[in-house]
Amino acid sequence: MKTTSDRQPGFIENLLLGTTRDQIPSLIPGVLLALAVVVASAVLAELVNAALGFDGLISFILVAIVLGMLIRNTVGLGDRFSPGLQFSLKKVLRLGIILLGIRLSLGDVLEIGGFGIPVVVGAVATGLIVAIAATRRLGLSDRLGALIAIGTGICGATAIVAAAPGLRAKEEEVAYAVANITIFGIAAMLLYPFLGDLIFAGDIANTGLFLGTSIHETAQVAGAGLIYDQSFNVTATPSVADVAVVAKLVRNVMMILVIPGVTYLYARNLARNGEDAGTGTRMRDMFPVFIIGFVVMAAIRSIGDAAVDGGGNAFGLWGAETWGDLTHWIRTAAEYTLATAMAAVGLGTSLAQLKGLGLKPFVVGIAAAASVGVVSIGLVSVFGPLISL
Repeated sequence: MKTTSDRQPGFIENLLLGTTRDQIPSLIPGVLLALAVVVASAVLAELVNAALGFDGLISFILVAIVLGMLIRNTVGLGDRFSPGLQFSLKKVLRLGIILLGIRLSLGDVLEIGGFGIPVVVGAVATGLIVAIAATRRLGLSDRLGALIAIGTGICGATAIVAAAPGLRAKEEEVAYAVANITIFGIAAMLLYPFLGDLIFAGDIANTGLFLGTSIHETAQVAGAGLIYDQSFNVTATPSVADVAVVAKLVRNVMMILVIPGVTYLYARNLARNGEDAGTGTRMRDMFPVFIIGFVVMAAIRSIGDAAVDGGGNAFGLWGAETWGDLTHWIRTAAEYTLATAMAAVGLGTSLAQLKGLGLKPFVVGIAAAASVGVVSIGLVSVFGPLISL
């Protein structure tokens, strides 16, 4: 008989918490630490910006990531913080993305997503082709190459973990692939907002598409978008962060097609060599459910705006001013929720652990990341101008 401590979380528990109810106290230290980093970063960024005389010059999201990394790699963190940081990286992040949907109308989501599809397809295909080709050229295992390819092309560690069972990947291969994605994803998150502004001259749609299709993890994309908006004082809606997140969600959906496809090809190659083809990959592990929440929030915004624009009350309850205040509050909550996840990104990044990444996987990672970035810039230049925000 299972005890309360070792039982598996139920559906609702897993959806909301990622663990059982009795484990909630273990989440508190890590979540509070991430929140403390956010508060400290907001104060520090405001003081620095005021001293320099430039409002928004330094993004508090950027400060939160860097401060978190400094704490993790100097003072260090005890094991008691790990559950809460993992919760922030997964559940808090997804809540923030869902809330972010209130910033967009459903029409915006469909337009950005529609024109973003060819850019996403090009970026995903490039990541897969280059990573697998580089892996074979360097004599690494096809499994490692496939994991790096999927992580680079689609959505980072989530895609790697979802694909690992079907590829029968070893633990060290999964660890190498995740470390690879972490290194280049964090570098891109910190650098690409400024590169995007330089290349696309402040164009919101183009810059957002670039960030959403070239950076690996959903958390990293959201962080890069917020860094851009705060650094360049973007107040328009949709903002760069909004466009970037929609493009990234389109990439996330690609897991449903790409992971089974890669798993099938790998299993077929094994079968040709007379080896066991291994197990499949569960569909439920590949569909990012929080996308539904994001679209629902965009639909709520669209319905409410339509009622107010028609002279009525949003959902029969809120007038124009109250509805505007409510949506503004949700937008602000989304930003600070995502900031908490970004602080957890920094607090969860151990440079010592990343030192174990060998040179060859590093070469594969940088080749894939660079090629995806170049292809993204080219395709965004073609399809980005078609989006009218």
